[in-house]
Amino acid sequence: MPVARPEPQEPRVIAHVDMDCFYVQVEQRRNPALRGQPTAVVQYNDWKGGGLIAVSYEARGFGVKRSMRGDEAKRVCPGINLVQVPVARGKADLNLYRSAGSEVVAILASKGKCERASIDEVYLDLTDAAKEMLLQAPPDSPEEILIEAAKSNILGLPSDASEKEKIVRAWLCRPDADSEDKLLACGAIIVAQLRVRVLEETQFTCSAGIAHNKMLAKLVSGMHKPAQQTVVPSSSVQDFLASLPVKKMKQLGGKLGSSLQDDLGVETIGDLLSFTEEKLQEQYGVNTGTWLWKIARGISGEEVEDRLLPKSHGCGKTFPGPKALKNSASVKGWLDQLCEELSERIQSDLNQNKRIAQTLTLHARVSKENERDSVKKFPSKSCPLRYGTWKIQEDAMKLFESGLHDFLEYQNTGWSITSLSVTASKIFDIPSGTSSILRYVKGPSSASSPAIPDSSSVPEDPSLDNNVYVTPSNEEQCEPSTSEKEDGKKYSAISAKQCSANEAKRISKKFPEGTSSILKFLSRGQSALHEKRKSDGLICSHPGLESSLEASRAEEHNASAQGADRSSTNCGAEPSGSNAWMFNVEDIDPAVVEELPPEIRREIQGWIRPPKQPNTKRRGSTISSYFPPARS
Repeated sequence: MPVARPEPQEPRVIAHVDMDCFYVQVEQRRNPALRGQPTAVVQYNDWKGGGLIAVSYEARGFGVKRSMRGDEAKRVCPGINLVQVPVARGKADLNLYRSAGSEVVAILASKGKCERASIDEVYLDLTDAAKEMLLQAPPDSPEEILIEAAKSNILGLPSDASEKEKIVRAWLCRPDADSEDKLLACGAIIVAQLRVRVLEETQFTCSAGIAHNKMLAKLVSGMHKPAQQTVVPSSSVQDFLASLPVKKMKQLGGKLGSSLQDDLGVETIGDLLSFTEEKLQEQYGVNTGTWLWKIARGISGEEVEDRLLPKSHGCGKTFPGPKALKNSASVKGWLDQLCEELSERIQSDLNQNKRIAQTLTLHARVSKENERDSVKKFPSKSCPLRYGTWKIQEDAMKLFESGLHDFLEYQNTGWSITSLSVTASKIFDIPSGTSSILRYVKGPSSASSPAIPDSSSVPEDPSLDNNVYVTPSNEEQCEPSTSEKEDGKKYSAISAKQCSANEAKRISKKFPEGTSSILKFLSRGQSALHEKRKSDGLICSHPGLESSLEASRAEEHNASAQGADRSSTNCGAEPSGSNAWMFNVEDIDPAVVEELPPEIRREIQGWIRPPKQPNTKRRGSTISSYFPPARS
């Protein structure tokens, strides 16, 4: 349910910019021959010519609508050009349109706080820019007003077409206007300038609404399309809302709007003015009642969020009619494809924007066999997101199985899926000062401060988490034996290969199967060094982390007790200048550790606070050793 927000202390200037038939414009830029021609962009499926998702204004003139299928559009407009959305992994690929939208956002964000609401619409808070214009270069000469600004549609002004431009110029330059209208006039000029820039730099046209809040700006941005802008002065708000249908208001298109119509007889927003705030609160609760009372008066405290990037990434697919999925194998096949796309998108977001997603959510629309009208819905399921394609695929399938178990309620019945999607959410910026683990690893040329590769320079390995950011740790390394240093011929009983095998064995005991160890992130940087040591005959008696497993110390102690010549092998710190990776466990910041993914956090905490050493006291070898002595 909607909630009322606190009103701002000072008047604001908010714009909502909406691209005109954006998907069509993107295709027209790719193929200029489509410009001026009736064109529509259709979904990738070929059933009845595909579903129309964008229709050019030329095609609309023939009666073509977005609700049509491609075949029907051809009957209405035989000359229409139908362009199919790009396809990848058996579904629509919208990356082309996302990238084009980003071009527009980059221009719009130059003038104020920018919130990207979707691929083709943006909110702008131009308050500061309008104040600056009003202070430094206020519009005071009608003749100097930008032509595009003079074409604005200002609610409440006479609609005489022949005098419209003259009237608008005069309104924008009124010396007797109040401060709110003066700021609004500056905002209209700024938006007109931005729209001109967008057209010049991207070849895209857009429409806009300019008002004192997001709600009004959104409502009027589409009133005069294409390539126009509409301004809502405070004095015109009540007249505008008086005849606005309830269902046209954001958040009133569903059950709440239907309730207003059925229970209170409200058909327009203006009808809400006849109800007191207390009556609306009594009917819909305190928060929603207050929100309804405010929107009837054009009041909205919702702020523009400074967000150029999406709040989440999602990939979905529908399976209508006979295409419904009816077994786990088909579900897994599609989930794998959806997760592969999702993994690519969050990896790109990490590399380009340094942001990490933390939650993976699965949604599905499922029905039971012979229960088409079942009220119970398939429950959405979430879990912590693990980076890496196969990990996301594995977790998504587990979420589906869990949701299906809850949905069926132990019933042994058939089911079918008509919709499936996966979403990565709770996306946060990587804290400043946090770096890849490789930054803390001292390589062979550490003295010369080598360049540290970032996440974008590391090739993706689906078996690894490529994007873990941690603080320094401590690891023991292997050196040539003393005897080898003396004559270059003698070697220890434990080879480098055996050392690696023992290390892998101990790590596998500590971490369950499928869990990624932080040691894997060092494998790339150390692989060349490890091969060199093998070829040179380097040896190691104790390859593990000094504080990760107590068993390693026991092994070393037992080996020395057996008389093996281990005194020649040193697993401590190597001399300066040697080819060793060096960590310092005392430098680990516990506060940073808490921000790491769970499996990495557990491992590092094991280094800092090693598990208690198990009781190794040996019992006797006879059965009597297991019983207490008899009482006398």
